[in-house]
Amino acid sequence: MARKQFTAEEHSVRLLRVGERVRHVLSEILARQQVHDDTLSAHSVSVTEVRMTPDLRQATVYVKPLLGADEDAVVKALQQNTAYLQREVAKRLGLKFAAKLKFRADESFEEADRIERLLSDPRVRRDLDDGEEG
Repeated sequence: MARKQFTAEEHSVRLLRVGERVRHVLSEILARQQVHDDTLSAHSVSVTEVRMTPDLRQATVYVKPLLGADEDAVVKALQQNTAYLQREVAKRLGLKFAAKLKFRADESFEEADRIERLLSDPRVRRDLDDGEEG
């Protein structure tokens, strides 16, 4: 039986859809504290994004503990429990292969704050205001 060929757009949508499903499963596991780890039990962890590779074999999982507390410890605890989380994701999603999970701290919030601070700088504000008048 021939494999279905995806167009580039269908492939992109499929990656996003699978990534979002992985994010929901991981969020549910962490919210219900199904990982028996003291560090993870002591923190509320948000899974902010999951980026899948085109072959769906690897997933980069971006996480943020509530209030950003102990971010490094939380990421380390997730990395130590990767095997359990990979098995659970594969089992719950019924995927042919268990995606290899890589946990990273989500730094997008810090980047947004940095940009906001730059834009609110009086010198930048002056330049932006000059550009709107012309």
